[in-house]
Amino acid sequence: MRPLSILPVLLFSAGSALAQQTPIVHDGEYEFLRAQFGKVWDTQDAEIDARLAEIRSANDGQPPNFLYILIDDVSFGQMGDRKMNYVMGIETPQINQLATEGLSLMRMYTEPSCTPTRTAMLTGRHPVRAGVEEVKVALVGEGLPASEVTLAEILKEVGYNTAHIGKWHQGDIEQSYPHNQGFDWAAFPLHQQVQLSLMTTEAMRANNMLGYTPEGQNNQFLLDERFKPFGLVTGVEGSTGGPASEIDMSAGEVWTQAKYEDMNLRYQQQALEQLERVAAEDAPFFLQYWPLYPLNFVYPDQALSRNGGFHADKLQLLDGWIGDLLVKLDQTGEADNTIVILMADNGLMYHYEGTSGLNQLIYRGGKTQHLEGGVRTDAFIRWPNVIEPNSAAGDIFHVSDIFTTIARIAGATDHIPRDRVIDGIDQTALLLDGEGNGRRDYVYVYEGPVLRSVVKQEFKMHLPAPGQPGAAAPTYNIYRDPREEHPLVGYSLWAGASFQDMVKRHQKMIAKYPHSEIGTGLPYDGIDNLRPETELTREVFMSWQ
Repeated sequence: MRPLSILPVLLFSAGSALAQQTPIVHDGEYEFLRAQFGKVWDTQDAEIDARLAEIRSANDGQPPNFLYILIDDVSFGQMGDRKMNYVMGIETPQINQLATEGLSLMRMYTEPSCTPTRTAMLTGRHPVRAGVEEVKVALVGEGLPASEVTLAEILKEVGYNTAHIGKWHQGDIEQSYPHNQGFDWAAFPLHQQVQLSLMTTEAMRANNMLGYTPEGQNNQFLLDERFKPFGLVTGVEGSTGGPASEIDMSAGEVWTQAKYEDMNLRYQQQALEQLERVAAEDAPFFLQYWPLYPLNFVYPDQALSRNGGFHADKLQLLDGWIGDLLVKLDQTGEADNTIVILMADNGLMYHYEGTSGLNQLIYRGGKTQHLEGGVRTDAFIRWPNVIEPNSAAGDIFHVSDIFTTIARIAGATDHIPRDRVIDGIDQTALLLDGEGNGRRDYVYVYEGPVLRSVVKQEFKMHLPAPGQPGAAAPTYNIYRDPREEHPLVGYSLWAGASFQDMVKRHQKMIAKYPHSEIGTGLPYDGIDNLRPETELTREVFMSWQ
């Protein structure tokens, strides 16, 4: 009988061999690159397999744990750098420290808004492929379909404990809930911060939400009392195989800013508790913490930061909470075998620029936009004794790459589905061998269902209007013009045809592997304690479906 300590290594090797026999289906642009560099990558991959086996052996045969922290609506440069802290008047010392302990990804691309980015990370696919196109606020009866295979699901296949705490925003139907998408346990709000911190009397008094609360609108000629969302589910908790239950909300109770703040405190405490729980068990863990802060739309009684903006102030608060989580990780004794990834999901909510305390800084644009300011965020990865401390990489990385890279490191590559396009690229070589070892030099950037721009190396083309030639499309050098304000025909004339070829390769794969439909169903199904007002709002919604 083989010693148990070497079984995970053998299983990992077997999984790698199977994955090579049945390749992952990638987009046309990746295959175009692979045709040029495949032999070099194959040689490097053999070395990586040996290195990963050594790392496991040094940890008693255990694969690494993963702690993935995804922060909402924070643009590139707004955390992790002391100089930029002083520019903005906030302090993020804990995140700064994390950045010095690992790798800073200087060209992390996300999707332009929170739901699509989270779908891309969870599935390794551009969200449009799963029918997920935009952010939803109230009841929609839609969400991430059960047919999508999430990172948590494939990690479960190789023995990981999984938990999710905080924002989810993948839909209001049962199949979309995290405890039905691979997480053993989850605590999450059904919707997002528009409901939780903006649709309140306090936000109206701060002049941030208009027309929703009766205190700020007399509605003299109101007829339709169902026009404004009402009775929405707030936060729930659930475990695999069971129903979800709404937490801390009574029938007829009005949601307030105080309850939102309590929710944030509860999620932070639960993140600490779940970390302690999973670290004490024998299995490796994947713990996902997606805070609601810094999104917040009411000023505190006393500002914490020099900045004082209602988003910036909460970012500084969140920095301390993240520090507490990392201290807890140290206390568990699992820090040396835990990969910590911290990043933001998209650029700032520029709609509140100024009063929020966050601003566009280096790149122009923000949430919902395909501009660099909408899809470039800070991202830091710490892997003790593996990733070189205080290192940086200018290689392009897309949020979907997290899916494929974690799968490789965990030994779960063979569980990635082969019947659909996987946009995420395995970037393990970049993590282990450092800058210059990335495997993508391109990104396709969508706004909802529309492909709006294409990035290749340091060049970016905004797609031309229908009927316009590629040579007329605005093209930018991101190094020379990071705010995308000065398109030069000198780029377009030579790059237009190449960018059009990239789009054609992308379209050919879409034709071969058409997009899936978004999941649909009865809103709030699978929640066992709906309030009467929630039952009513669901009945009204379903009455016209």
